[in-house]
Amino acid sequence: MSEIIKYDTDGPVARITLFRPDSMNAFTSELCADLLDALETANNDEAIRVVILTGEGRCFSAGADLKGGLEGRAVYGKLQYEYRPVLSEISLMSKPVICAIPGSAAGIGMSIALACDLLVMADNAFMLSPFTTISLVPDGGLNWQLVRQLGYKRAFQLSIECERISANRCVELGLANRMAPADDLQSETMDWAQSIAKRAPMSIAATKRVMRHAMDHSFESAYDLEANLQQSLLGSQDNEEGVAAFFEKREAQFKGK
Repeated sequence: MSEIIKYDTDGPVARITLFRPDSMNAFTSELCADLLDALETANNDEAIRVVILTGEGRCFSAGADLKGGLEGRAVYGKLQYEYRPVLSEISLMSKPVICAIPGSAAGIGMSIALACDLLVMADNAFMLSPFTTISLVPDGGLNWQLVRQLGYKRAFQLSIECERISANRCVELGLANRMAPADDLQSETMDWAQSIAKRAPMSIAATKRVMRHAMDHSFESAYDLEANLQQSLLGSQDNEEGVAAFFEKREAQFKGK
């Protein structure tokens, strides 16, 4: 797709790889733009049902490129017009995005990783919110992600102490879904993605939509959306295929219709 983003597919799975290994996949304006293009390509491809986001080399991303990445727009503009569209695309696309973290995810890299729907970490990987060491505030939505996933006190402590959160600890805290041996990270993530891709895509899309909604809306609002989505799914071709496969004791063949 570009010199700094690798895009490949394996059947219904698209894998997007941050490809600036010599710079620890640190984010620049160009990397943000190319990542957004790759995410949009996967989202618009009807053949793709699951997206993997990962990084080349020894880490997922070290965060913003402090050497060259702060050139151009002021930081407010970067957050609003470069990082935010990437985060929104991950959140709003109908397809699940699995982040696979080799090595580490720090700063905006951690923010983007936590924005994904599912997360796998190499067993030697860690997350880091390093902002108090350089007199900045966690950004890229990291405050929102951590407080909602961990609660205020734990999120505040991990951030101000700049604790390296190990893969094992991330799984314990619910920041990550699972760990994999470092050498097997990519293959195990692909296996998981292929398994998810066999599920009913409209059901996955609806579940993602209502659960994202439920994170910051009332029970009543989430319940109403859930009921509307259920009504729209009932009687679809995939719904009928799933029910038939259940009674016939076979694997369903979902078409996304």
